[in-house]
Amino acid sequence: MSEISKVLGTQPFFFGMTDEQMEVVSACAGPADFDAGSPIFHAGNEADACYLLLEGDVALELVAPGRGPHVIQTLHAGDILGWSWMFSPYIWSFDAQALTDVIAVRFDAAKLRAAKDDDCDLGYALLSRFTEVIIERMQAARLQLMDIYGAPR
Repeated sequence: MSEISKVLGTQPFFFGMTDEQMEVVSACAGPADFDAGSPIFHAGNEADACYLLLEGDVALELVAPGRGPHVIQTLHAGDILGWSWMFSPYIWSFDAQALTDVIAVRFDAAKLRAAKDDDCDLGYALLSRFTEVIIERMQAARLQLMDIYGAPR
């Protein structure tokens, strides 16, 4: 069992995946670090990865025309960052910025897509988990948009 596979095995997001699935997912992964204040990705750019946060905090931001960036959600250790890698056209929907120093596991999007396409059970396991992430992010975005656009001026 690889070192990354051991780390992933301790994370609730991956609970219930088989050892074989964990090895395949681990083969798509590597370490990633971001300094506080640095961008991780920008909306509109290619979604070439997703991340499991091991340490640190990340702000997901939406830039509202005429109002600047607005934090949609703050993510912490144990959270998954990024779901746009999974769906064509593979473009980020939000900006992400490290609020503190961040240590993460980076998953290569192209490798992960190929792995899920090669193994329907793995694809289903990933889709089930990422669907929960998508729903959580969309609910957070909805609430923040209500604050931005719903408040009287």
